[in-house]
Amino acid sequence: MNKVFIAPRRYVQGAGALNEAGALVSKLGSRVMTLWDAQVKGIVGEALLASLGGAGLAVEDVLFNGDSTKAEAARVAELVRASKTEVIVGVGGGKTLDTAKAAAAATGAKVVSVPTVASNDSPTSSYTVWYDEQGNCLGFESWWVNPDLVLVDTAVIAHAPVKAFVAGMGDALATWLEAEACFKVRGPNLAGGTATQAALAIARLCYELLLENGVQAKRAVERKIVTPAVEKVVEANVLLSGLGFESCGCATAHMVANCLPSFPECHGLMHGDEVAFGLMTQLCLDDEMPVEQMHEITDFMVAVGLPVTFEDIGFKGIPRERLMKIGEICAGPGSLCANHPFTVTADSVVDAMIAADALGRARKAKVL
Repeated sequence: MNKVFIAPRRYVQGAGALNEAGALVSKLGSRVMTLWDAQVKGIVGEALLASLGGAGLAVEDVLFNGDSTKAEAARVAELVRASKTEVIVGVGGGKTLDTAKAAAAATGAKVVSVPTVASNDSPTSSYTVWYDEQGNCLGFESWWVNPDLVLVDTAVIAHAPVKAFVAGMGDALATWLEAEACFKVRGPNLAGGTATQAALAIARLCYELLLENGVQAKRAVERKIVTPAVEKVVEANVLLSGLGFESCGCATAHMVANCLPSFPECHGLMHGDEVAFGLMTQLCLDDEMPVEQMHEITDFMVAVGLPVTFEDIGFKGIPRERLMKIGEICAGPGSLCANHPFTVTADSVVDAMIAADALGRARKAKVL
């Protein structure tokens, strides 16, 4: 199998970067569609529309309906065709950006990702994660092309909810640990090949930047300021994690995370929260994980406020029988849990989840 690395065409990050949108988007086309929800438009709409208008771009304004369903992507694609849009600018969280990517793929339009939160690594990827109308995850689909432009205004990110910033660290923290698992078995990445050394180095850097800067970056975002630590963590959450997961591959952390939205108790969680507990499960599943590293990772997660126990994700008192639903999916055909150098069974996954809860409670008692 060939080594394959994929990435967006251009990535721009910095405080006030939104003011450069017009100059950057105009390189891609003159007929533009903005896709965002009303809340996001209220936050960044004035600055973004002023920048696009200042560059002489014709803008079609479309409100996102709230979930990345296939019906919503089809609706947006039809509006793209009707307006002869050349560039879709997705603005907001991962579901908005994923819908913009899907609509662009269906119509041949260029796509620009403008995340207003650093809550996951969707902005750079070629993937759309699909949900149904009830919020259940249906899987993901690659369009085999990454966004033409990713524009990240760190001043906007610093004013977004802190919980979103922390969730992004949960998603990003798993990147290296899942990449390492995949590489041990030379498992396939999500780009259609195996990991390059460059991708592995990026995934490792993502992990290191988070451990070194995560706590102080959270403190800064709590005060709505941009510091060097914030810039580094935003880069880890959005760029490095995005490149790392797609060009290295995923394992148990994301497989468990993908199961959690189907539980009513978890509907209030962000994707990065789900990945965080999935990572806790992976730590307890991996027989080669050094205890010292396991403690270091868990202590970091506790320090920034990521979920590490059943109680944190709404599972307090959950019976083993309900957890077996997750175990069976993780041990089933096509599971990302196959990207480990050991056999994964339904029982071993459930045992690891229970062990993760115990580990999380123990380290919380020690750290707090």
